[in-house]
Amino acid sequence: MKWPLLLWLAVLLGIGRPAEAHQVNLVTARVALTADRTVSVEIGLKGSDVDRLIGTRTYDAKQDAVDPVAVEAAGAAILAYLDTHMAVTGGGAACVPGNAAILPDGDGIIYRNSFACANTAGDIVYRSTVLTEKDKAARQVVLVAQGRSETQALLDADNITVTLSTEPPSLSSTMWRYLLTGIEHIFLGYDHVAFLAAIVLWARRLMPVVKIVTAFTVAHSLTLSLAALNVLVVPSRIVEPAIAASIVFVAIENFFSRDVDKRWRLAFLFGLIHGFGFAGVLREIGLPPGAIVPALAAFNLGVEIGQIAIVALILPVLGLLDRVTVVGRDEPARAARLVYAMSAVIGLLGGYWLLTRVFEA
Repeated sequence: MKWPLLLWLAVLLGIGRPAEAHQVNLVTARVALTADRTVSVEIGLKGSDVDRLIGTRTYDAKQDAVDPVAVEAAGAAILAYLDTHMAVTGGGAACVPGNAAILPDGDGIIYRNSFACANTAGDIVYRSTVLTEKDKAARQVVLVAQGRSETQALLDADNITVTLSTEPPSLSSTMWRYLLTGIEHIFLGYDHVAFLAAIVLWARRLMPVVKIVTAFTVAHSLTLSLAALNVLVVPSRIVEPAIAASIVFVAIENFFSRDVDKRWRLAFLFGLIHGFGFAGVLREIGLPPGAIVPALAAFNLGVEIGQIAIVALILPVLGLLDRVTVVGRDEPARAARLVYAMSAVIGLLGGYWLLTRVFEA
């Protein structure tokens, strides 16, 4: 098992006991808190103690080691036990857990997970009754890491919590985090990128693009705010196919119309739909109770910065392609075959997303 110094400390403290064979009767844990109120938890348990708690057979006494295959098979049961007897909370509310892992580690198992507490207010508390609920003589040695400092705590059947922090994140750090989240989402949101690309393919002047981006921003800001504040919520099974349909529509329209001056209307209409999509992401990560409006504004600004960056990348590429595909003119025109080819690719992608999302719903 890991953290031998902690185990040695436990021995020196005399918290072990001459219990049944191969039972350490001790849990080791490392709990690390970062500046953005994310808590990483790593718990170590002796394999024989795991079997005693859950009724599994992961530990081989002859080999003094756990069987990795048996640990994998018992993973769900081990996770269920730990989820029941260990928690991380902020201000009394449960922090959002990540994807937990159960790993064999010599003669024991290691549990790893992270908990997002940024959207909770108040003290962050680690609570554990792992093993101590089974045996009151058991102990848990907890190494608490926060910044550059590390402290130790000892938990038992009567003392089951460790307070990690009483200091909430600053408003500026919260807004910065949501700003980056908005930028990240628009760049990783391939459907939003495809829509923006399709709607500006015929654009060769700046003003129509400004109108399109402005209309799209106003529209998605409106529905994003309404949905994020739970004023008007549309189910994702409706929103996601509608976003894909908007991509197909704009791609097909490129074959029949080159009038980008009026496309701001389409951008506004479909921006309302895309705003509900942005809100779905924001609801997943949540809004901090003490800074709902600033966080919402920062996320929306991040989305805006991201989409401006995307358009700023697309337009020069299109201008370069104009000069490559149309030769012999001082002022090259947009080659129709170029727009048609790109629209066809975007339309096919949109159609694929539409079908998969309809059937998934």
